[in-house]
Amino acid sequence: MVVNLGFMIFTLTLWTAVGFLGQAFFSMRFIVQWIKSERTRRSVIPVAFWYFSVLGGATLLAYAIHREDPVFIVGQAGGLLIYARNLYFIHHDRAGAGGDQAPGGG
Repeated sequence: MVVNLGFMIFTLTLWTAVGFLGQAFFSMRFIVQWIKSERTRRSVIPVAFWYFSVLGGATLLAYAIHREDPVFIVGQAGGLLIYARNLYFIHHDRAGAGGDQAPGGG
């Protein structure tokens, strides 16, 4: 299907939809961080931020692999390691604290 946005024309394929889905997941991390920070009236990174980072990063990595774009692949793969490591720390801290919520949690 051809999509004409006026300033850009592109063909919407399954892989283009996957790319947009990944971008939507990735963008949601900023929205959940903003909402949480507004509610607490201070800067907070909720756990959902890291889950959306993993979802968006993994989806965009699949898209980058499909596109065979080495710059995009390296960027997304490196980010995934950081997001996963942060989730590990959060869950490790919670398990060590008897399941209590981690600081800045969600």
